Amino acid sequence: MMNKVVLIGRLTRDPELRYTSSGIALARFTLAVDRSFTNQQGEREADFIPITVWRGQAENCAKYLNKGRLVAVSGRIQTGSYETPEGQRRYTTEVVADDVRFLEWGDRAESRGQDAGMASGDRYNSPDTGDVPGFNPLEDGGEDELPF
Repeated sequence: MMNKVVLIGRLTRDPELRYTSSGIALARFTLAVDRSFTNQQGEREADFIPITVWRGQAENCAKYLNKGRLVAVSGRIQTGSYETPEGQRRYTTEVVADDVRFLEWGDRAESRGQDAGMASGDRYNSPDTGDVPGFNPLEDGGEDELPF
């Protein structure tokens, strides 16, 4: 059996970072993912998908992501249910992320007049770069040296 989902979309709000009672980081955000077709009025609709991220990746999401950022998420769909105080059964569906890739960096937040939590020289850094100051994978050789 397989439960795998891959999504690309934009955050509808800043991630909410929390910690469990045992100190494990947990971040939640909603991803707006465009549908591949338009409705009868010619408008493109979107689905709003709740995402949950755990541990160090949750802290990175809370630190570097904000509303409107484009990200790719891969993970699994998880369903659950709970009972309201009135006795009604409610059902939930979310994506539990195994991997979150930041697809936009830098000027987007600066142009909106927000501090994205990064210094301008660090705008291309991601958790995968080892926090090398000023690292930009497309400078100094750029796309010509990519293996594909």
